Amino acid sequence: MRTGSEPATARSALRARFWLSLWGLCWAVFGTAAFALVGRPGWAAACGVLWLLIVVDMTVILRHIRQGPHYQPGRDVPPYRPSDGPPYPEPRRHRHPLRGPSRHHHP
Repeated sequence: MRTGSEPATARSALRARFWLSLWGLCWAVFGTAAFALVGRPGWAAACGVLWLLIVVDMTVILRHIRQGPHYQPGRDVPPYRPSDGPPYPEPRRHRHPLRGPSRHHHP
């Protein structure tokens, strides 16, 4: 059941992100070394940049995992209860200036 509050209550599978990043890190290191050995400096640099991005991503992932269940609820924390009100505030209704009673009276 969708409640409309999914973006505010979404959880990230940090462990899965970590293992996928580790897999990507292995390939980036391999690619950097392989392209450097065969004399392709452009591709080696591209893999090196990817390597750097993966290391930054893994640092953020590990930081979030270490912050504990407040930021990454575990299996023992139930999902958030949806709010009782509407998911978004009601839009403001503006009256069209040419419709409705006029405020100016001309004699």
